[in-house]
Amino acid sequence: MSNLNCSELQVLRSSGQLLLQPLWDRLRTSESLMQSPFFPVIFAIVTYLGFCLPFVVLDFLYPWVPALRRYKIRPDFSPSARHLLPCLGQTLYQHLVFVFPATLLHWVRSPALLPPEAPELLRFLRDVLLCLLLFDAEFFVWHVLHHKVPWLYRTFHKVHHQNSSPFALATQYMSIWELFSLGFFDMVNVTLLRCHPLTVLIFHVVNIWLSVEDHSGYDFPWSTHRLVPFGWYGGVAHHDLHHSQFNCNFAPYFTHWDKILGTLRPAPLPAWCRGCGGCAPDSALLCASHVNQKKHS
Repeated sequence: MSNLNCSELQVLRSSGQLLLQPLWDRLRTSESLMQSPFFPVIFAIVTYLGFCLPFVVLDFLYPWVPALRRYKIRPDFSPSARHLLPCLGQTLYQHLVFVFPATLLHWVRSPALLPPEAPELLRFLRDVLLCLLLFDAEFFVWHVLHHKVPWLYRTFHKVHHQNSSPFALATQYMSIWELFSLGFFDMVNVTLLRCHPLTVLIFHVVNIWLSVEDHSGYDFPWSTHRLVPFGWYGGVAHHDLHHSQFNCNFAPYFTHWDKILGTLRPAPLPAWCRGCGGCAPDSALLCASHVNQKKHS
């Protein structure tokens, strides 16, 4: 029986690995680029700007498309070029002047090695989730300290809060210390877990997307916090509330640390939810699609 179970488990692992192998083989056709010291910086900038672009387009269309107003958390604010360009300039400057030299030093010490096999699917999913949970915990501690200690806030974190109304390109508008802190957490987590290079890439893609979405200023019915059940994930509405009130919702993604510390503050229901017809106004009765939002309270 034991041998049978072991055999079945091995087949499951092999099947899971086969699902990711075509993707990994395709990526390895660009092995010279992926092993280049330029790749991490190019990948980070392209992924970040690629995720920001749809929200920048929405912000551009916002004054002429009234339908977008019901999804905007702060309907009276729309970022202009005066807001967008300094954020874009600082992101590019910091990556070229600070991140690239650090990446180059890391590459000289330990060049990237790409194994021929893709990771097993179950381990891949586990490692991505663990990286997100670890990052969430680490940044929560960092974030609380940089709000509770005035010197840390003034010196390092205040830059990020200069935009009290978040928008996508403001995601990485931060001090170089904050940027390196986040990068350090990423590097430590994938190293401790001994993540496969494909896992590292996908984790970074997910992490960048969640960060951009948190700062986007738009609360859509398909936003991530509406897809994760039981109010486990805070999302854009909760992080937007942090930018306006400063003393709540410190965790970047999940809600458990703020619940434990007593700093979780529920975000108000968006206009599209209040007026959907399925949610009873001024009551606890919500339609099924909106019940997760109420669970934050």
